[in-house]
Amino acid sequence: MAKKGKTYLGNLRDLWAIEKNPRKGLMSYEWAAMAYTLFTLLLIFFTYTKLQHPEALIAGRLRIVAMTVALWAVYRLVPCRLTMFARVVAQLALLAWWYPDTYELNRVLPNLDHLFASWEQQLVGCQPALLFSQLMPQAWFSELMNLGYASYYPLIVAVMLYYFAWRYEEFERATLVLLGSFFAYYVIFDVLPVVGPQYYYPAIGLDQVAAGVFPNIGDYFNYHADILPSPGWSDGIFYQMVESAHDAGERPTAAFPSSHVGITVVILLLAWHARSRHQWLFWVIVPFFVLMCFATVYIQAHYLIDALAGLLSGIAFYVAFMFISSLIPSPKPNRRAKAGRRA
Repeated sequence: MAKKGKTYLGNLRDLWAIEKNPRKGLMSYEWAAMAYTLFTLLLIFFTYTKLQHPEALIAGRLRIVAMTVALWAVYRLVPCRLTMFARVVAQLALLAWWYPDTYELNRVLPNLDHLFASWEQQLVGCQPALLFSQLMPQAWFSELMNLGYASYYPLIVAVMLYYFAWRYEEFERATLVLLGSFFAYYVIFDVLPVVGPQYYYPAIGLDQVAAGVFPNIGDYFNYHADILPSPGWSDGIFYQMVESAHDAGERPTAAFPSSHVGITVVILLLAWHARSRHQWLFWVIVPFFVLMCFATVYIQAHYLIDALAGLLSGIAFYVAFMFISSLIPSPKPNRRAKAGRRA
């Protein structure tokens, strides 16, 4: 039992202390990544003649497989928490590569935003993504919304570091739930080409949006990627952070369901799962979760129905992957090994 005030790690030497019972094969989250890699490879082969630069897409996947195997080999040579952590960080970092990759796969399909915008109009009688920022244009509200949206990756990092430091016995499980949920969303994005208001509105014209007319634009986004600037206070710090993130990696893809809302739900539930030891993590995340639900519509990244679907799917994916993780045999407990020579 760790002393009060200390993390589960005990001290920094535990990071490179050699494990007495090292894991022999790939971790569950790495198998999830390999399964998604195989799924997308099949998509590439079936749509090979329609894709732009399919050879590059295949080469990228081969590099990911090679990197995964290489990190497994490093861990086998030096089986410790530090090399295990490197395996997790690598897979999380690759999400930035997988996200725009969904656009390369779904861009050949006919766009479906006309259906989702029409359903939104029928559901609430308007376009919340168009009107929300007009109703609340104040600088403080704009910054609050952009703060919520910008908290996405910091929340992911915070929860994963928490599990690594305080609940290492469940670190693999938390990673599987998180990465499995990401890949489940990416499977949907690969085959469901919905781009969201920030791309669809400028494609059809804001006058048609205001009139409630939503034409089918076919494969327009296979050749165009014009995006609306985010509404709100353009001089705000968090506004600039969100715009910079959009400039760096945003693509006309991945609108339904909202993975920002869904993954934040997963993060919130992982924090709830850990509440028996530290309740503060859950309560810190709650306000950011609420902001995220509103922010995705406010900045016009998603329709309202995207956010609602993200909420429901996030709960479903959390339950599904927690159940899957419970079926995986637990590794033998690793007694704390001393790093280096015995004292």
